[in-house]
Amino acid sequence: MRLTKKTHACIRLEKDGQTLVIDPGTFSEEDAAIGADVILVTHEHLDHFNEDRLRAAMDANPGAGIWTLRSVAGKISAAFPGRVHTVGHGDTFTAAGFDVQVHGELHAVIHPDIPRITNVGYLVDGSVFHPGDALTVPDHPVETLLLPVQAPWSKISEVIDYVREVKPRRAIDVHDALLTDLARPIYDRQIGELGGTDHGRLTPGATTDL
Repeated sequence: MRLTKKTHACIRLEKDGQTLVIDPGTFSEEDAAIGADVILVTHEHLDHFNEDRLRAAMDANPGAGIWTLRSVAGKISAAFPGRVHTVGHGDTFTAAGFDVQVHGELHAVIHPDIPRITNVGYLVDGSVFHPGDALTVPDHPVETLLLPVQAPWSKISEVIDYVREVKPRRAIDVHDALLTDLARPIYDRQIGELGGTDHGRLTPGATTDL
């Protein structure tokens, strides 16, 4: 597979002429989901779910489908009958040649006074895991962990311990739009030295072959 990093939490995976996109939210490029055959959304927060981006992608490709949890599906399913699929923890499905497992149930705690919403992560082809806004550990080996490196709900010790617990072959940063360039070397060094795996990041638009 070829992975393309988009801004913030959004990534594209391509193989055999098919494209899967995860979390084309408001912080990602307006065309982040255009050309997708499969779109996965982890939860309803605007930096992961943008209805206009989903509608544009679905209009551009009449064969495209969305797989997501109930809270997001309810916002867009009426516009695309039969093309929006509701999933939850433990579900598995195959779409456009991609095998997907669904892991997790709840968003990470932002603050005890803020109610937790639902959140799911996606393991693609038994290899690439995008947890959304949670530190979910799938019950399956992970080759490439898309690591939510910085968020209002996390601190770097938790990020490092998450990498250690998942034990991926490599970790690639996502959820990084709020991280300034001044701070990036600190995160790179500490996660790289303490995480116990190959850690890297891609600039938006950059690709890597997995």
